[in-house]
Amino acid sequence: MIRRIHHINFLVRDLDAALEKYEQLFGRPADAREFLPDRGVETARFRVGETWIVLVMPLDPDSVPGQHLQREGEGFFLISYEVDDATAAAQTLARRGIRVLDDVPRAGLRGWRLIDLDPADTFDVVSQLTEET
Repeated sequence: MIRRIHHINFLVRDLDAALEKYEQLFGRPADAREFLPDRGVETARFRVGETWIVLVMPLDPDSVPGQHLQREGEGFFLISYEVDDATAAAQTLARRGIRVLDDVPRAGLRGWRLIDLDPADTFDVVSQLTEET
């Protein structure tokens, strides 16, 4: 069911400063820089092997990422697992006792379909399922 780690998100306060450091780290510019107005964030992402590393700068302090940044500070935010069908995978996990926070997938970057899992069932690790479309 889970195929691989799809992406890992890191929260940053200053996307330009973070980009400068990550471009030095990876030795190349980011693959993309995008706004997600529905989530209240600006992002930049790097493809590393089969996994995306996504830098996320909250623009709205009341958004989920904005609140997390205020509470926890910069750094790791979430891990996302790739699945073929987010809805079916969520149903399977629910039957296994993993609480799913979304009834239907929401839109993410590049049309990704995302479903969040309850962090209480993943040892407080913010986790989600991602289906590429």
